[in-house]
Amino acid sequence: MTDKTRPRGALAAVLTPFTDALEPHHAVLIAHCRWLLAHGCTGLAVLATAGEANSLSLDQRLKIVAALAAAGIPMEKVIVGGGSCALAEAVAMTKAIVAAGAGGALILPPFFYRDPDEEGLYAFYAALIDRVGDPRLRIYLHHRPQASGAPITGGLVGRLTTGYGAVIAGVQNGAGDWPTTQALLTAFPDLDVFSGTERFLLENLRAGGPGCIAATLNVTAPLVTAILADPGSTDAETAQQALAAVRLVFDRFPIPQGPKEILARLTSDPGWLRVLPPLCRLDEAARATLIKDLETLPQMRAITTAARDA
Repeated sequence: MTDKTRPRGALAAVLTPFTDALEPHHAVLIAHCRWLLAHGCTGLAVLATAGEANSLSLDQRLKIVAALAAAGIPMEKVIVGGGSCALAEAVAMTKAIVAAGAGGALILPPFFYRDPDEEGLYAFYAALIDRVGDPRLRIYLHHRPQASGAPITGGLVGRLTTGYGAVIAGVQNGAGDWPTTQALLTAFPDLDVFSGTERFLLENLRAGGPGCIAATLNVTAPLVTAILADPGSTDAETAQQALAAVRLVFDRFPIPQGPKEILARLTSDPGWLRVLPPLCRLDEAARATLIKDLETLPQMRAITTAARDA
């Protein structure tokens, strides 16, 4: 059976704020993590692709993990991105994730060599697990083929669960579709298969899944409470419709730039607008469209009210 102590529910794929020098801004990040956990999110996914982790050095990522743990963020509720194209870096990062007491390590497959075969991906994950060599390790396989060029197939999941058992805790379907999530939930009922968008949060929960890991929860977190409180209720269905409507607006714009634009407005902190090259801020026309389309949604009032509690 699924381990109910693992992070479940609505996990924000936390965006990373940066200083003027384009260094991770630890104080702002910690405050934002606390706000998310106080306003709907049941957990966090830090240093995922939405957090621009692949543009950060190993040292920068290690310092973020240490800062969160030192600040008292409940690390058992946090899944931390540990993937890297370099096996040695992935091992070092994953060891730090385990040592910090995190709820798991989200591991994107190596993404430089496009279209690797299943044998190569299995060898990467197997080498990572063997070299970390810690029974506390819990890995969430990150299926995001549009970014990595390397899909997490059912065959790969099956081989890894057969070979490593409880070390493989789950999968995040970052491809954004429901059929892939549904197929994995059916094939691997003991794994936590997260949807990669809050559009399918309720559907995932009703199918016996753990919930979602989503970047736009950085903004929409206050809308998930009714869904998580009673997924079988009509109130949950109404809340899911409101949540999905906001996500559909964001889906027309790149991540992390779209959510960062809105966070900057909600918090009056222009620092949220910074992204690491080669990413660029939304252009003026895109910003205006995003803001206008969100402002037409009545549920944004709840989000704005919650943001004032920051």
